[in-house]
Amino acid sequence: MGDQEQIVIRVANALETVDPLAWDACANPGGDIPYNPFTSYSFLNALEKSGSATMETGWAPYHLLLETPSGDLAGCMPLYLKSHSQGEYVFDYGWADAFERAGGRYYPKLLSAVPFTPATGRRLLVNPLLNAPDAEDYLIAGCVEITKRLDVSSLHLNFLPQDQWERLGDHGFLRRMDQQFHWENNGFETFDAFLDALASRKRKQIRKERNEALSNDIEIEWVTGNDLTDAHWDAFFNFYMDTGSRKWGSPYLTRDFFTRINQAMPDKTLLILAKRAGRYIAGALNFIGGDTLFGRNWGCVEDHRFLHFEVCYYQAIDFAIAHGLKRVEAGAQGAHKLARGYMPQETYSAHWIANPSFRTAVSDYLENERAFVQRDVRALAQHSPFKKIDNIISET
Repeated sequence: MGDQEQIVIRVANALETVDPLAWDACANPGGDIPYNPFTSYSFLNALEKSGSATMETGWAPYHLLLETPSGDLAGCMPLYLKSHSQGEYVFDYGWADAFERAGGRYYPKLLSAVPFTPATGRRLLVNPLLNAPDAEDYLIAGCVEITKRLDVSSLHLNFLPQDQWERLGDHGFLRRMDQQFHWENNGFETFDAFLDALASRKRKQIRKERNEALSNDIEIEWVTGNDLTDAHWDAFFNFYMDTGSRKWGSPYLTRDFFTRINQAMPDKTLLILAKRAGRYIAGALNFIGGDTLFGRNWGCVEDHRFLHFEVCYYQAIDFAIAHGLKRVEAGAQGAHKLARGYMPQETYSAHWIANPSFRTAVSDYLENERAFVQRDVRALAQHSPFKKIDNIISET
């Protein structure tokens, strides 16, 4: 990557202006980096082209591109100029309120994340084949410089892998920690093998829940790839709108988004659908990564006891085992997942704040918050449903 004067950093206000192959060579280069569906060109472009993540919805694309002198894309970063904090799952409403009560202007802000997607993944995307060892550092310097030039309050990178989180901390970013619940496949060949690893009481409870969930002649279907049809997506969108409208008032994703991902990445998309009396009544949308099944959205038009657990958690485990995946990430929050074999895992975000006084206040808050999260993860792990906790989790 030579000296710094040869590096070109620019902003793309629409992903469609970027070469898809060049973006994906950074986002999913293969090798030791597992495929992540959410940083792929297909997923992010579908969000923009469908009207789900646009300037009008408060997600103005501001993607950072790092180019070599010959014009090759050595690195990139999904970046958005945000006019609110909705759809992020790393909550900074309290920060915004405090800063504005003190006379500041918190919005707009810059955010590097995947819209509406609380899933860990790289945000500093680098093409390893271009032999650019300093590319991540250039991306970090570039996004800070853009934050300063735009004169916005702050820059945030959400759901980072731990190594990038630590690297950003070395560059002066404030580090935040939270937790999710993930299921880890410890060499299980069947769902029963997973159950055998649980304490007797937990094993019996899960079997009871699975039986009751399907007791009303409910059938489960896995639908992916070329088997996905408009009828499946129409049914799922109905679930999504019904549940989303009740939970948060205004669902984020448009119907066109689902059409676009079905066209662009059907083999990476999985619908787990529940059917009763010939009609689909509930479903969960999942995305298939290189080693992880990511559970994203759930919805239903009929309420059946434990059906949510069956469709979102147990069927996801079944699918992961059947397809040799290492883990299931079933979305944000939810301590109820612990009893169902999903263990607490730390999640990471990094934050750059322009105002020195505000930065100091947030830094003090985050130091206390990190200590609380670490204690909470350890405490929750003591309630593991597994027989031998030392074989399931590592020391924190």
